[in-house]
Amino acid sequence: MSPFATVDYWQVLGLEPGADPASLKRAFRQQARRWHPDLNGNDPVAEERFKQVNEAYAVLSDPRRRRAWEAGEDPADQAAVDADPFASGFPPFEDYLERLFGEVPRAQRPAPEREAPARDEEPLEREPVRERAGDVTASPPPPPPVPAASDEETTVLLTPEQAVAGTRVELTLRDGTVVEVWTPPLAGDGWRLRLAGVAPGGGDHFLQLRVRTPEGLRVDGLRVHYLLEIAPAEAALGCQRVVPTLEGPVRLRVPAGSSSGRLLRLRERGMTAGDRRGDQLVEVRIVVPDELDGAREALYRRLRELDNEQQEDRADDG
Repeated sequence: MSPFATVDYWQVLGLEPGADPASLKRAFRQQARRWHPDLNGNDPVAEERFKQVNEAYAVLSDPRRRRAWEAGEDPADQAAVDADPFASGFPPFEDYLERLFGEVPRAQRPAPEREAPARDEEPLEREPVRERAGDVTASPPPPPPVPAASDEETTVLLTPEQAVAGTRVELTLRDGTVVEVWTPPLAGDGWRLRLAGVAPGGGDHFLQLRVRTPEGLRVDGLRVHYLLEIAPAEAALGCQRVVPTLEGPVRLRVPAGSSSGRLLRLRERGMTAGDRRGDQLVEVRIVVPDELDGAREALYRRLRELDNEQQEDRADDG
């Protein structure tokens, strides 16, 4: 398949197919500014991305070339196919846009007699320049296509021991490329690692780490987290509950008057690294039953009445 047939020019400019000319020009200006080599000196893929943006606009803004591309044919202008507009380097970004849209370069403009009004980001549409008989202006040749970059993400499951020590992960990308990466020591559940520029087209690939046990323990470095769900009565009056740990279940006392979000500490029940030992944190969450029988509903109604009476008494005392 020809290279041009593998590029979605609408996607390169971030547009839906069939966008109007104003949207096309606006998207081109934004993408050209983003990827112009002068504005991305430290980005190794900026030059190729800029060329691709230039090619996408050249094809989509030319009805003849656009029809050829949509028909699966080569949209290149044969009169200029052997030339490279960027062979001698890239012009400054503003000068590049001025030449492309038919504006007079700033260096050649006469000095204004009065302050000119600020220009909108979207340039005014100009009437096409009529060429005199015998004058021929070639369309700019298309730069080589580059696949559009897009970020990817993979979820990686680690055991608690792998997360603490760091482990080797072999990752197969969408295009078949195999990448080897080591997770950092003391990594935790929910960590998001960024592999810059390894995705097809120069995008980033993210690793979402999951470090959990079948009992519901979440490991984050040396610390272990557990979510304990209790009933409202247990939270108000206090209770004892059995919770899992890495070394087996233990009995935990929940103090009376505990609210959702309260953290209870089990000392030295976390992960171990050398002579260091982490703690386990148990987070209390109050859960109300989805359905109430008659007796429980009556008790909750009476409890609400008591709460209202207490609030009225406080208001009267104030």
